[in-house]
This record gives sequence, C-alpha cells and structure tokens, in this order.
Amino acid sequence: MNRTTGDDGGHGEGGGRDRDEAGRARSARPRDGLGRPLPYGAEGVPRQPEGVVRGPDETLREAQRLLDAGMPFHAHEVFEDAWKSGPEAERDLWQGLAQLAVGLTHAARGNTAGGARLLRRGANRLEGATPGPDGAYGIDVGGLVAWAQELAERIEGAGGGGRVVDAAAEAPRLCPRLA
Repeated sequence: MNRTTGDDGGHGEGGGRDRDEAGRARSARPRDGLGRPLPYGAEGVPRQPEGVVRGPDETLREAQRLLDAGMPFHAHEVFEDAWKSGPEAERDLWQGLAQLAVGLTHAARGNTAGGARLLRRGANRLEGATPGPDGAYGIDVGGLVAWAQELAERIEGAGGGGRVVDAAAEAPRLCPRLA
C-alpha cells in the first residue's frame, strides 16, 4: 500500500490517507476479528485477500470456517468476492449471504438496530434469489432465512440497546452437505 502525505482529516499516520497502487482509498490499519480498525502498529487479524475467485463449495467452506471462528466480517468479504466474480444470476444469493454476515457483525459489535436491519435485508434477498445450476449449492436457504429473522427479533427484543451477541456461538450453518 502506498500512503499519501496530504492532510485529509487525520487518516493514517501523519495525517496521510492509505491508498492502494491505483490511488484508491484503502485502510491499511489492522483490524480485529469483527473488522473494527485498530491503532496503527497493533496486531490485528489477517485480512481476507480481495478479488479471490473461488468455486461455490470453496466459498461456502471458507465462509463457514470464518463464521465458526467468530469472524463474520471476514466471511462477508468471502461472499463479496463470490458476488463480484460469479454469474449475474446468482448475485442475490451471494449478496444475501454477505448481508447476513454483516448483520451478524453489527450484532456482535453491539449495533442491534443495524444488525437486525441487515439480517432482515439479507433474509429478504435470499428469499428472492435465483438458485444456481445446482439448486442453491446445497445452501439451507430456508434455514438461513429463519435463523436471520429469529436473531433479528431476539437482539431487538431483549431490550436491544447494544446487546452484544457472540458471533461464533450465533454462527449459522450455511450448507449441511459440507459439514
């Protein structure tokens, strides 16, 4: 990553903004398991590489591994790669899964309102998704929709107000055949 040196409101060390080789803004700050930025120099969780093209089974296995490890933010990045590199007809499937992962991320960070909203948005997108050539690759779409709706109700119900959930304990099962 290259860094600019101009003042942009304090992003990065010395006020510079993190940039990639093409000059696009990219945060090089380390992040924790829920994707929250840490101070420069802190030891963070390794990031998921961007733009990785995986097959559906590999995508599901990697995302499930990350969800089980309590890293839904990183699982979202895996799903994001799938929707960007996969067939247009499957975009809603992968975006819906990414939204579920981001919803769980927000819930684990204590943002119950945002978490519930994203869980419901992801569930709605999954319900309207066009299955891939192998159905939905064995993804338990109905189970995920029910899981997302139940978790959204639970985090809003128990007083909401920043109730933090354990991301690993709440991780859904994406695809029973890959278990």
